Amino acid sequence: MRINMNMRMHMWCLLKMMLVLLVLEYSGGAEGASYNINVVSFGGRSDGKTDSTKAFAKAWSWACSARANTVTLYVPRGTFVIKSLVFSGPCRSRIVFQIDGTLLAPSNYWDLGSSGHWILFSKVNRMSIHGRGTLDARGHAFWACRRSSHAKCPPGARSISLSWCSNIVVNGITSLNSQTIHISMDHCKNVVIRKVYIRAPSSSPNTDGILLQASTGITVSRSTIMTGDDCVAIKSGCSNVWIEGSNCGPGHGISIGSLGDSSNESGVQNVTVTSCTFTKTQNGVRIKTWAKPSNGYATNIHFRNLVMNNVDNPIIIDQGYCPGGGGGCPRHSSGVRITKVTYSNIKGTSATKVAVRLACSPTNPCYGIKLLNVKLLYLKKSPASLCAYARGSSSGVVIPRSCLTK
Repeated sequence: MRINMNMRMHMWCLLKMMLVLLVLEYSGGAEGASYNINVVSFGGRSDGKTDSTKAFAKAWSWACSARANTVTLYVPRGTFVIKSLVFSGPCRSRIVFQIDGTLLAPSNYWDLGSSGHWILFSKVNRMSIHGRGTLDARGHAFWACRRSSHAKCPPGARSISLSWCSNIVVNGITSLNSQTIHISMDHCKNVVIRKVYIRAPSSSPNTDGILLQASTGITVSRSTIMTGDDCVAIKSGCSNVWIEGSNCGPGHGISIGSLGDSSNESGVQNVTVTSCTFTKTQNGVRIKTWAKPSNGYATNIHFRNLVMNNVDNPIIIDQGYCPGGGGGCPRHSSGVRITKVTYSNIKGTSATKVAVRLACSPTNPCYGIKLLNVKLLYLKKSPASLCAYARGSSSGVVIPRSCLTK
């Protein structure tokens, strides 16, 4: 009898513990717990046909409102069709968005609407987006519309947008065929992007890999970006940006700018691009500014330990940017001040005769430009360098010969 009583007490205790765990798992529980939720449990279908947008929205709402240390929102293997989504914060817990399946945009590109985004994270803090999954925006039909001069097209959607977010890690995912920009950030702080794979055809318009705007503390590392526009574009208001160990191409290279589109805009400072490889890109490392009055600036920029493979413009500053001759810019020069830019240990091949092109503003010449150990060849010979209003110094072996003035 005593043994039976003990067994009953033990079983009762186990049952109570299981009930407590169930309550913690499914109803929000106590502070400090960790939860795992699956989008399938909220109605998501991985058949590649059924619209799972509402299921993802419900799963996020639950995850964001749960009281816990960490909530893992899991997307299993399979293909989930989703339309435009907004994942809003702030959330009560740290979110781990684990994607092992494929997120697929609707076949009709109009279904993403005119919001400008496919998946938007707004005001989220402490989140990791990781996994072996893929986001496929199926941009081909949209690009065909954009190329047609007679068709009416929506503005297009960015695949992943981070707006007013902080302490974010994006790791391991793949982004394919975004309608426009693959990953964009505006007003973000402390974001790490690593081991991402981004791909769109070289002919796809405006498909930047990663775009930064008004953001600080951004790291991009060990990633491969192959697109029809900039691999990484760093816009006004950005600071403390580190890009390392990544491959770029095809595409337009890594660009700071364009800057100076408005007369009153924030500058760019403290940017390092290191240990990256550029293959058959339109540009290598570029600083680009509008030929307009502006109080913008770009300063303390470091391009180092880079390899150029058959790149059209390996090193370029273009302060006469004025596409289509619009905006009145042909009558002006750029007001953006470019200072303290260093190019060091850059080697490889140029696809054109001019490997170094530093075209600065006549009203705001570039100052503090440094060329250190640059070796670029064109058809196994020394290419040319062209400078305008570019002042600085060179040291070590510099090929082509420096055209900087003191």
